[in-house]
Amino acid sequence: MDRPELADFLRRSRERLRPQEVGLPAGPRRRTPGLRREELSQLAGMSADYYMRLEQARSPQPSTQILASLARALRLTEDERDHLYLLAGHRPPAGRLAGDHVRPGLLYLLDQLKETPAHITNDIGDLLAHNTMAEALLGCVCSVREQDRNFVWRWFTDPAIRQIYSPDERRQHSRANVADLRAAIARRGSDAASTGLVTRLRAVSPEFADLWDLHEVAVRRSSRMRVNHPAIGPLELECETLLSPAEDQKLLIFTPPPGTSNIDHLSLLRVLGHDDFTPAAPERR
Repeated sequence: MDRPELADFLRRSRERLRPQEVGLPAGPRRRTPGLRREELSQLAGMSADYYMRLEQARSPQPSTQILASLARALRLTEDERDHLYLLAGHRPPAGRLAGDHVRPGLLYLLDQLKETPAHITNDIGDLLAHNTMAEALLGCVCSVREQDRNFVWRWFTDPAIRQIYSPDERRQHSRANVADLRAAIARRGSDAASTGLVTRLRAVSPEFADLWDLHEVAVRRSSRMRVNHPAIGPLELECETLLSPAEDQKLLIFTPPPGTSNIDHLSLLRVLGHDDFTPAAPERR
């Protein structure tokens, strides 16, 4: 670990990042170039004191999880992300690098969507980033183990996700999840991450194993989603998917159908936030 170089790289990367690029107001009295340390630490999900020690070259070696969070918060390119890992004394992640490192352009779009639920996943369903509205709509997965922050995994292993659906609806959603995953794995060339996910799912879910053996393929590009929200009741939204050029990351945006009461319900969700209710489960069809 090269503490002085790591500290300098973090500081200069933070100072190059403008508040507007991460959805923060510039403010007339801002004296600090780029982001403040407190702002960056909040974006990265770590304490301001820990981040300050990193920039002062007096911290212990950061974990790869912390480095991944910092790379996303700083909107680093893949080359910059790899440089960050090397300075911290870790090998950069191997394989399809873009799959788990959110592209700066997608993060910029996500930051601008303050009134619309949106989140970013990779092509096999791992949650990479989400905004406050998406957390209010679908719940927070911060307490879920990192290896389980996958939408397909949660659908087949967490009964609470399915509880508001009839058996027919569950079957339809299960098939769509498996068919989309099958297409993604073929594009990846059956890499270790995707085949590992399938192995884990087959081991714990007989339903997934049966559907996987059907070899159905269907890429999910848009859908309609219904949520029985505990605070505002039934809510119907259109789900539009924006793909990265390599189709390895997706920005999913949830918007109300025009001319419906769902627009008012979404406004109410914005006011309520996400502190006073239990996460809801989505249905896409």
